[in-house]
Amino acid sequence: MTPSACYITGAASYLPGDPVENDAIQRFLGVLAGEDDVRSRVLAMNGIRRRFYAQDAQQRATHDVYGIGAEAVARLAALAPCGAATFLSGGTTFAPLAAPGFASILHARLSERGLLCGPAEISSNAGICSSAATALVGAMRAVASGQHRVALCVGAEHASEVLKSTAIRPVDDRDQHANVRNSRWFMSVFLRFMLSDGAGAMLLEDRPRPGGISLRVDWTHSRSFAHEAPLCMTLESRTALLSQDVSILSRHLFPAADAFLEDAFARHDDSVGAHSLVLPHMSSFFFRRKMERVIAKQCPDPRNPTPYWTNLATAGNTGAASIFVMLDEYLREGTIAPGDRLLLFVPESGQFNFVLISLTAVAS
Repeated sequence: MTPSACYITGAASYLPGDPVENDAIQRFLGVLAGEDDVRSRVLAMNGIRRRFYAQDAQQRATHDVYGIGAEAVARLAALAPCGAATFLSGGTTFAPLAAPGFASILHARLSERGLLCGPAEISSNAGICSSAATALVGAMRAVASGQHRVALCVGAEHASEVLKSTAIRPVDDRDQHANVRNSRWFMSVFLRFMLSDGAGAMLLEDRPRPGGISLRVDWTHSRSFAHEAPLCMTLESRTALLSQDVSILSRHLFPAADAFLEDAFARHDDSVGAHSLVLPHMSSFFFRRKMERVIAKQCPDPRNPTPYWTNLATAGNTGAASIFVMLDEYLREGTIAPGDRLLLFVPESGQFNFVLISLTAVAS
């Protein structure tokens, strides 16, 4: 196949239900004994003001993760025809079925809705926050290689399904720790006030879409640092118990991020400073200052770093879907112009995997 270019020619997202403010979280997720102090501390720390859940106040799901993903594609189809895609990739943290893969069932759901009715090559990506970004890199490379002219990529999360009080069964070892933050109980319970539901979809083509702005893929970079860091965030297959060790996170995330970015820009002869804006996946505003230092460190003038943009406060932390949800909202604001360069940065704390995607806005 003749290599070609790859462009993001469409983006859309879906956040289910009505916005849920902080004081209404437990109305949807229920209440666990002893969690109120955790709730107040975590919400004060993370800076999230609202989020969305694909379930009602009786903890009955309104969608599953495949349905959330299909809703995002339906919104994309209203903007750009995606039925011609011959490559479908997707990523999520939790799916109710371990197999078939996420993309396989999503393909069937899209067919049922008349959104992607033909045969397609598929790629299902598992993981934590970088699973969908890894799926996106794969789709971009499939188009850039010339093997496919049109590809569709979807990131979706249904965190409420494993975090609601009728499903979660945290190990209660609080009496074994002087500091509750060191307990396995805390490592699962605090995530109830961190994560929420949502999905996004991107259309990729080998040429820009006529009459508008497309995003040319300049380069992608993805690296795992699992060889030098312990497990930090896990989702157990048997129990569907999600947990994160925040002490491992604080020790390993930012040193690994520094090494990753230095490697990425050296390999691609580029820099953060050559970009107009960074869109970073952040789980919490608690990490804002550290993220700013990481970005500034890679800029020619650290005193005047490349700005960054996030919708974490108002869209919530949608995990693997967040970079899709973020890019869609940013593009809809209409502030992007030809020549602008965007940098998508997705760090994952599962066992420290990172994805970086460099884009340039072009008009046709």
